[in-house]
Amino acid sequence: MSTNPYAAPKAQVADETVILPGNFVPEGKGVPSGHGWDWIVGGWNLFKRAPGTWIGIIVIFAVIFIVLALIPYLGSLASMVLGPVFGAGLMIGCRALAENRDLEIGQLFAGFRERFATLAAVGGLYLAASVAIALAVGLAMGVSIATLLGGEPPSEGSAALTVALAFLVMFALILPVMMAIWFAPPLVVFHRMGAFEAMKASFAGCLKNIVPFLVYGLIGLVLAIVATLPLMLGWLVLGPVIAGSIYAAYRDIYFSS
Repeated sequence: MSTNPYAAPKAQVADETVILPGNFVPEGKGVPSGHGWDWIVGGWNLFKRAPGTWIGIIVIFAVIFIVLALIPYLGSLASMVLGPVFGAGLMIGCRALAENRDLEIGQLFAGFRERFATLAAVGGLYLAASVAIALAVGLAMGVSIATLLGGEPPSEGSAALTVALAFLVMFALILPVMMAIWFAPPLVVFHRMGAFEAMKASFAGCLKNIVPFLVYGLIGLVLAIVATLPLMLGWLVLGPVIAGSIYAAYRDIYFSS
């Protein structure tokens, strides 16, 4: 490595294995339940370091996904595949702030330059699992309704119960998938894990911290309701806080001091 003090500074790139302070724990470790709140505080602290840039990033991020949503069929599929790619960019931005460097809007797109194929593969696996679950639940619900129609006409209550049950089953099935992709972006870009390896490690880390995530989720739900009330403008702050909280949780779960 060059030690020339007059050499032009070089930005740290994400395709290198990044050695962060502490000992990396590939499968994650369990942390106390109160850390669910600490992750949100950590996200807030990262937001306070560059609020203007964060808001700009969230606005661009929202516009991109709104445009994708307007594209029939392909737009929604692309959103799911590209989600981890943009997620990696957000994590790179969080790392920059955590290392007392500047947050840049361009970091949102860093996942397109570094480890894109692997990040897109994570999104592809997420898409495939989501479609399979939706088809399975839809088929099961359709069979149930067909059975009801074969006899006496179902009451409104029976139909509503069937739909509610279908959503509960879908949520139960999609939850492990969400656990598998939650920490996959930072594990891919910071530790050069493959798509399946990162998803496996993400699932393991989440599984070991069910109670902290329950605390985190309940607090996040309350904050989401509050952020949505003023014409959803609160998401300009809550969006960056959530991104920062994911980075804080990643550092908490996958590193030991």
